[in-house]
Amino acid sequence: MEKYLLTPPVAFVIILFVSWVLAIFSSKLAFKRKGPVGALSKAYAGGEDVKKHRVQPDYSQFFPFAFFFTILHVVTLMVATVPSGSIGMFMMAVIYIFGALFGLFILFRR
Repeated sequence: MEKYLLTPPVAFVIILFVSWVLAIFSSKLAFKRKGPVGALSKAYAGGEDVKKHRVQPDYSQFFPFAFFFTILHVVTLMVATVPSGSIGMFMMAVIYIFGALFGLFILFRR
């Protein structure tokens, strides 16, 4: 019986059911506010009225750093999991490192 409970489809159904029960239970405990509908749909900003005009942040400077972070973490994961004593896998890891360095060079060139 233990084998069947740990299979992914059965575990997914069990976790889905438990999450559904918790969602229903917590919705019963949640605070229900009474008041006009318009007031509940406005954003709360410490008592201030929020203007309609919103700032649109520019993520163009953030993208290279996020991509850099992702590449380095994937390279670290790949290199750290290379089995010891395997020359073929070691060479593949070295090629992967050089490919990542080349990609980072292209990313940060001016």
